[in-house]
Amino acid sequence: MTPELIMKIAQSSVYTILLVTAPALGIGLLVGLIVSIFQATTQIQEQTLAFIPKIVSILIALIIFGPWMLRILVQFTLEIFENLHRYVG
Repeated sequence: MTPELIMKIAQSSVYTILLVTAPALGIGLLVGLIVSIFQATTQIQEQTLAFIPKIVSILIALIIFGPWMLRILVQFTLEIFENLHRYVG
């Protein structure tokens, strides 16, 4: 296994992780920003108000984007397994 091949696998892994986590993190970030703006304008400083909407929105995002995320992960895993002979031998 050459260093170039290891770097290619690591780069592909990081790209896949970023691609799969982007929808849930983006929606969580957007909801957190909206809740923060709401808290700042109404001067409500309840700590649980910030967490509950983010948890619910990320759960909904996982339900909506879950099949797509799973498809990307399975595709990446199959690519790794199909090229295993090139990686090891």
